[in-house]
Order: sequence, then structure tokens, then C-alpha cells
Amino acid sequence: MTFVTRNLLSALALCGWVVGAQAVEGTRTFFPALDKEADRLVVHGATDIEAMEPLIRDFQATARGIAVDYSDFVTNDLYRDADAACRTGTSAADVLLSSSVDQLVKLANDGCALSHVSAETAAVPDWANWRNEVFGFTFEPSVIIYNRDFVPLEDVPRGHAALADLLRFRLDYYRGRVGTYDLRQSGIGYLLAFLDAQQASTTYGRLLESLSRAAPVLRCCNNAVLSELASGNVYIGYNILGSYAYAAARRNPKLGIVLPRDYTLILSRGAMVPMGARQKRLAESFIDYLLSDRGQQVAEREAFFFSRKGTIPPNVDGPQSLVSSGIGRPIHIGPALLAAQDQLQRARFIDDWIRLIGGK
Repeated sequence: MTFVTRNLLSALALCGWVVGAQAVEGTRTFFPALDKEADRLVVHGATDIEAMEPLIRDFQATARGIAVDYSDFVTNDLYRDADAACRTGTSAADVLLSSSVDQLVKLANDGCALSHVSAETAAVPDWANWRNEVFGFTFEPSVIIYNRDFVPLEDVPRGHAALADLLRFRLDYYRGRVGTYDLRQSGIGYLLAFLDAQQASTTYGRLLESLSRAAPVLRCCNNAVLSELASGNVYIGYNILGSYAYAAARRNPKLGIVLPRDYTLILSRGAMVPMGARQKRLAESFIDYLLSDRGQQVAEREAFFFSRKGTIPPNVDGPQSLVSSGIGRPIHIGPALLAAQDQLQRARFIDDWIRLIGGK
């Protein structure tokens, strides 16, 4: 039995116009300048264009001569491309955005990031700013989401232990009906699972045991799980980012969202200027916009919906403030995340998790 297993068991359209449909990972979207193009910003993001579009368009309203070329990636692909560009000294993007902040920290630690200091970066909380190279610009809880048509009110799990018990006592009903990330494909899924294992180990151990019996549906990313949920193929989604979950629930009132009461991991999606960026000053301006009061207001209102300064959005089952309630546990952007990127440990953790969980 490996060290990780013991921990688990004890913890048990090129340059075209923007389209309105949900983006598919790997797609490229071009935002023409509002006036005559003076410069072009290239952004590579593991963040759906559906969420980034309001921010990009508002940024362009402040910089009318700037065109934005945005490519949407799966987290692992974004990291591989950025790492390869750094190693070869080529320029792939001016800004990197990723929910897998551990991967951005790894890139920065390997000398692949440029430092940026401004009034906006100075105002970022310490837990969301590492070495003035990786900046957290969102506040996104990891939630449980469910389909009201299939999950009766008395079954709604309001914590990790409650979910473990639900799958234990109603296994026949929920077998094959719980969706979460496939850690082999999802960087953010791996990060959340890795950090879950460091929280309440006994509770997490019970949850893993219950999941292992429930034959969970494993998918690459948030929207893939949410699609299964909306179709009724999956009844409960576990560890889904609140921004994606809330956007889906606004479109489909059958979906309910719960902030786990024992603890709720809070991700701050990362932004970084990679070494070799051709438009360094423009990249810094974009990051400053994302961190500014204006950018944060647009993010809360139209893109990511949750805010470290505000209350939770309407119709979310949870405390009015994650911070003051003590439930919220922000993921600190910093060297501690490098442990998650140790290649040997990562491979063992994922192999053991998949072997235990199985999934379909």
C-alpha cells in the first residue's frame, strides 16, 4: 500500500466573432477592438469564454483600441503548453488564466513568470498573491449541486459527512448518479481532491469509501458534469466550482446549490504574465483591470457571482458570508501548492484515487 493510498484510506472559430453558446475547451475567440486596433492581447485561459466575455468586453471599454485573442483550454493542456513555451523560450500568450493555481505556482517557481507590482496587486490579500507573479482574481467556493427533480429535500447533503451517509444509506438509488471530475483529465479536480484529503481526514475517508461503492460518473470538467446533471443522468455533482454551478442554476431552476457546512474550499482563479509575453505592459493592464474594483464588480455581477467582499448570491443554500461564518477555507496561492505538483506524488495520488473510486 503506497503512502498516498494510506492517506486516502485514512482521509478516506479562428479570429471570428464571439458566439453566445458555451465554449468548448481548446476553442479560440477573437474580440475586435472597439475602435481602430492599436494592439492585440493574447490570453490563454482555463476559464470558459462564457465567464470571461463580460470581463473582456468591459476591459475593452476602458481600452478601446485593444483587440483580445482568447483561447480556452482544459487546465492540464494549458499547463503543458505554457511549460513547453517557457522551456523553449517561445511566446505563446501574454496572460495565463487558470483555475488550477497550483499549476501556475509551479510555472512561476520554474522561472516562467514575470513580476508585476501596482496599486491593484498591492491590495490583493496575501493568500491570493504569490511573489507578485501569480494573482487570485476570483472567489469561487467548491459546492455540491443537485437536480431537484431527483433529489428530495430530505436527501439534500449539506456537508461532506452528509453526502457520505446519503450514498451509504441510499446506495441503490444514487449508484451511478453522482458526478465529479476525472482527476486524470482535470487539473482543478485533482487540486480540490488533494486539498480535500488534507481537511477532515476521517470525514473524507468516509466520503471516499461511499463514492467507491456508488460508481460515480467521472468527467473532464465542470460543464461536462453540469450537462449530465441537467439531463438527469446525474443527480448530484460534487466539488463543482460555484461560478459554473451558479451560472447553470440561473439557466435551469431545477438545479440547487449547497455550500458544505463543515468546510467549503474557496478557489481564487489565478492570473499570470508568462516569461516571453510580447505585450507585457498590456498584460499588466489587463491583470490590473481584473483586480480593480470595477473588474471585481463585473465579475460578481456577470461572470463568477461570488465575492470575498459580498454575501453569497440568491438561492444558494449556505451562510450569508463564507468568510465571517468561518466555513470558507481559501486556497492559499503559494509554495504549499508545490506539493500538489510533485510529479511522483501526483501520479500516485491520481492512480490510487482512480483505483479506489473507479467511476464510469
